[in-house]
Amino acid sequence: MLRCLSWYFAGCRLVDWSGNLRSFGMKGGVQALRWLSAVAFLKVAAAGTGPQALANSPLPASVAAPEDLPMPHRVWSRNPPLAHARSELIEFETAPFPYDGKVPGQGKFFLDIHDIGRRGHLSQSGHVYWEDETFNDPRVLLYIPKGFDLRRPSLMVIFFHGHRATIDRDVRDRQRVPAQIAASGLNAVLVAPQFAVNAPDSSAGRFWERGAFGRFLGEAAQELGRMHGDPRAVRAFTSIPVVIVAYSGGYLPTAWSLVRGGAEKRLRGVVLFDALYGELDTFANWIKSDRSAFFVSSYTKSTQSRNIELQHILAGREVAFSTSLQGTLRQGSVTFLATTDAKHNDFVTHAWIESPIEDLLKRIKGYHR
Repeated sequence: MLRCLSWYFAGCRLVDWSGNLRSFGMKGGVQALRWLSAVAFLKVAAAGTGPQALANSPLPASVAAPEDLPMPHRVWSRNPPLAHARSELIEFETAPFPYDGKVPGQGKFFLDIHDIGRRGHLSQSGHVYWEDETFNDPRVLLYIPKGFDLRRPSLMVIFFHGHRATIDRDVRDRQRVPAQIAASGLNAVLVAPQFAVNAPDSSAGRFWERGAFGRFLGEAAQELGRMHGDPRAVRAFTSIPVVIVAYSGGYLPTAWSLVRGGAEKRLRGVVLFDALYGELDTFANWIKSDRSAFFVSSYTKSTQSRNIELQHILAGREVAFSTSLQGTLRQGSVTFLATTDAKHNDFVTHAWIESPIEDLLKRIKGYHR
């Protein structure tokens, strides 16, 4: 017999006779009643006429499971949706920088230049970027949109910025990443770490270390829970699925997060905005091995040749892909999206469409506020 564990205005969490949890969000009360009616119908049929009759008894259309219900999820809180958006710049202990370790595959420390008490990094171009100017900002931009509802399925969007950027001036203000998330209607939060400050450098810093990305997500859950205000929110933020969105030079920390981050089971998708400048084998291997997440790479002429090369690699491995957006972003889907008139520097706000992050997030079903 079906029993309701916690019934309240926003909906119901149901456990059926098989022990399966069904959760209904803010608008799920009616659906919950329909499920109760459906199960009661089946139980009566089973009791009265036996298994064969039950198998031949159609489920009434009025109680059929709605297709637009969010996926079953665990309900951590009964608090209503947030009345106001919340945004903070927080210093993280697990941020990509400062970083004192080595560069993988090079056998040398990242900070390999020392001069009168200063430490710096010698880039591949031969330019020295000093730690105190470029690699010493541990801040992370956190954002929770108005209407975020912890009772409903939710996502954590991780944004990795490109070259010559700061998370306040560029990610927040110029590229309007928080605003695009809010406008998408997705029940999602934003976490955007600072990498190299105002420099043409893609170094991953601490994200080169095994498990570092996972530890970063753990600290993000703690801070988001504090911002949200519900003590139970931390548990939810610790386990919600993750979508990585990377622009330009953000491809490198993305690649390392995929192979050494320690959060592979939480990844729901990866989106590259004109960012495929390298690590083609890394992305190809991940796409081939993880068919539970979607992959989107949209590009201008800046990365066109690399995107075509990755398409050839995937074709050789018999991985199907599309060259146009096909409605919903589904598990295992792979999409390459070429643009004609878009400019690299404006790509996060003006690509194949205005506000492209908003457009993509709207295509992720089951997580809307």
